[in-house]
Amino acid sequence: MPALARPVRDERHALGEFLSYQQGAFVAVAYGLTDDQARATPTASALSIGGLIKHATGMQRSWMRRVMAAPHEPADDTRTFEERQQEYTDEYVMRPDETLAQVLDGYARQNEHTLRLVESADLDAAVPVPRDAPWFPTDVEAWSVRWVFLHVVSELARHAGHADIIRESIDGATMYELVAAVEKWEPQPWLTPWTPANE
Repeated sequence: MPALARPVRDERHALGEFLSYQQGAFVAVAYGLTDDQARATPTASALSIGGLIKHATGMQRSWMRRVMAAPHEPADDTRTFEERQQEYTDEYVMRPDETLAQVLDGYARQNEHTLRLVESADLDAAVPVPRDAPWFPTDVEAWSVRWVFLHVVSELARHAGHADIIRESIDGATMYELVAAVEKWEPQPWLTPWTPANE
């Protein structure tokens, strides 16, 4: 995995390349951690590396549901508010019954799904703004699929920065040395680089 995103040739390739690059940051920041270290919360925050990887997985899943449904709303979630709230809360915590390998495997599957959609989705399709949470704007009716992919890139980058601080607090490791170490890591399913389908 490179320390910088590779050159791009057009908009769709740029979206896929920068998504893949930001997705890779979570693989690097988890390199060499034990399950207990991945669960650790060594800063003033309640966040852990494992929890952030789970959130990056769930965040992508949620937005990709909207991309797949565009220009319509995704299917109604029939679960109770309490069930949905529990899932959201669980997204930020690596539980004692979860391993880092399991968390990374789920993350890798979601990453692949997101990147497939980058290749096939109509970037101009409208994505209706949800009305069920106070942080969504009330003066915007819809975003484009293009906007959603850019938003996911920014969300991944923001949380990768959080993960960098947590990792450095655990053992002093920093991103560039971790990226270099990942290059030598034996192949794992979550290390597969992104290659557009037409290459």
